[in-house]
Amino acid sequence: MSETTKVPVLVTGGAGYIGSHAVLALKDAGWPVAVIDNLSTGFTFAVPDDVPLYEGDIADAELLARIFAEQGTKAIMHFAGSIIVPESVEQPLAYYENNTVKSRALIEAAVKGGVEHFIFSSTAATYGIPESSPISEDSPKSPINPYGWSKLMTEQMLADASAAHGFNFCALRYFNVAGADPQARSGQSTAGATHLIKVACEAATGKRDGVSVFGTDYETPDGTGVRDYIHVSDLANAHVLALGALIEQPERSLTMNCGYGKGFSVLEVLDAVDRVTNTKIERRMEPRRAGDPAELISDPSRIRATVPWQPKHDDLGEIITHALQWERKLSEIRGNT
Repeated sequence: MSETTKVPVLVTGGAGYIGSHAVLALKDAGWPVAVIDNLSTGFTFAVPDDVPLYEGDIADAELLARIFAEQGTKAIMHFAGSIIVPESVEQPLAYYENNTVKSRALIEAAVKGGVEHFIFSSTAATYGIPESSPISEDSPKSPINPYGWSKLMTEQMLADASAAHGFNFCALRYFNVAGADPQARSGQSTAGATHLIKVACEAATGKRDGVSVFGTDYETPDGTGVRDYIHVSDLANAHVLALGALIEQPERSLTMNCGYGKGFSVLEVLDAVDRVTNTKIERRMEPRRAGDPAELISDPSRIRATVPWQPKHDDLGEIITHALQWERKLSEIRGNT
């Protein structure tokens, strides 16, 4: 791949978990980058001091126009949004407002501002309960919760707006994101997080008294749900490469899965945390949660064929080690504030 022109990038939700890692990946690769975040779930400490941070809402057209003018924005990486599946079932209208309506406003501002490339943080939840595994991008899209629908609606808006207005986009459908920056510059910091590896690391460091295992009667080798865990830094790197691909071929848009194509069960993950920490996490066996598929594993062949993505951290023990390293640093950060 030839050297890509590095255009100024605005990262929405860049003070949050995945967004902050994308900022680091862009910055490490020499891209000009700025952040907009309303700080509802993000943290100022997650944004490097030399990266402009605009505190505000992605639906604020005046603010976006000012940012585009000040930063010369030509590309957007859009991470801002709500991500908790059970919460989306309880508060569907809030999710459609935050994830879909505000994304529409952001897309409109991008069109008016002459933004040429748009990377969207989508999700494997767009597939719902898959008919077969591993899951390819062409698998049926049948979300089973408002979170998945809110993301799929945004994918559709991007496709339609791209066709009408001439920008190109990439929707990256994540599987289970975990881990933290290997240099401990950022990590998952949200209180009350529901992601298994984050929860297990909180239990291993004494912040929780155990981990609930939801469902032990799935048709999997040990009866617990199997998921494809991807290191957040590998995921962030995929965004940078996807942006390069959009710039190199502005006439095409992309939709790609982000996962490793291999799965681990809940019990396998907890066993791995026990090995890394040399402790034993308390496990509470609970009934299944509604809408949890037995297995979610990606088919990553499209992203590997499209961009030169070579995961560097596709080892479960390494993902857990980095998550634990961040969990301990987070205790220090919060202890000093």
